Amino acid sequence: MGIDIAAVREDTPGCRAVIHLNNAGASLPPQVVLDTVVSYLEEEARVGGYELADRRAEHLAEVYRSVAGLISADANEIALVDSATRAWDMAFYSLRFERGDRILTTTTEYAANFIAYLQVAERTGARIEVVPDTAAGEIDVAALETMIDESVKLISINHVPTNGGVVNPAAAVGEIARRYGITYLLDACQSVGQMPIDVGEIGCDLLSATSRKFLRGPRGVGFLYVRGSLVEELQPPMLDLHAATWVGADRFEIRNDAKRFETWESSAALRLGLGAACDYAMSIGLDVIWDRVGSLAATLRAALEAIPGVTVHDKGSIKSGIVTFSVVDRPAGSVRDELAAQGINVSVSTAASTRIDMEQRGLDEIVRASVHYFNTEAELDAATAVVAQLA
Repeated sequence: MGIDIAAVREDTPGCRAVIHLNNAGASLPPQVVLDTVVSYLEEEARVGGYELADRRAEHLAEVYRSVAGLISADANEIALVDSATRAWDMAFYSLRFERGDRILTTTTEYAANFIAYLQVAERTGARIEVVPDTAAGEIDVAALETMIDESVKLISINHVPTNGGVVNPAAAVGEIARRYGITYLLDACQSVGQMPIDVGEIGCDLLSATSRKFLRGPRGVGFLYVRGSLVEELQPPMLDLHAATWVGADRFEIRNDAKRFETWESSAALRLGLGAACDYAMSIGLDVIWDRVGSLAATLRAALEAIPGVTVHDKGSIKSGIVTFSVVDRPAGSVRDELAAQGINVSVSTAASTRIDMEQRGLDEIVRASVHYFNTEAELDAATAVVAQLA
């Protein structure tokens, strides 16, 4: 069964105001997510924050089950935090590195993650090594395997990079990680919500994601998956009275589930919004969402490639809903602003966000459009018409 595009657009208030091609930045939430967040905040204002959280404890617990269902995990393997970056950091900084340990990553690694690698390398003497790409542009799994030895302590990759359409072969990387017993951290902030994710099939030990992108949830909340058998091996980089219990004047005990990576203070409203977004995506079906996203992205790429003076920069054997391009003699920011003036939202990716990949390709900045299933072909036509006028 396909998606009822008219119905999901009716469910999305933002569709009446803008053409939103910035879903890799922050997508437009469906009405149920908006209602969930706003109604909770209104009730909280009437009855009190602690009191309402107590009353809604079961609803808040259900969010863990919704997130777990989205990625085929167990609810005890899910931690809810304030962003994908916080989720990734809590996972990465819980790992212990020593001089000579090696961290393997991708050419398209995101700046926030690479900065963390550099900090840990500076502190510990660990080394960062970038796995080369295939000719098509995704991480070269064969090359990855040749780099494995006993000094490799972590394989850490992004599933979908911020600056291009490539979908990295996460499950193939997982096979390598399992074969050699290496911890595997997957940054899925750009893949969760636009494609099916099964952590068992992928074989990752840790996965971080956000609510605000293709999942269509609110900003300010994200989640971390930690494989159940690994949880108690990892010391979070920070603890509070939620992650651990003070059991004696000189002793504490850490939780035995993924919530050891959480902190006590959080927004209950945003967490419930995340749960609503997960349920909404699951009600449509990630397989049909992925089919629709892939079709729209391919249509947009083809239309842009047909415009003289426009270069599409996407790579990968399998491509996501992120479409990147440049217009000859036009700064990327200028293209973004011209589109915005016509009510069309896109964004700009710069070398500072994915430096290794961008510098290898001689790119300083590119325009990033990112489609979602509620977009229409007519919206893509409107966007490409503006770009054609600029080229």
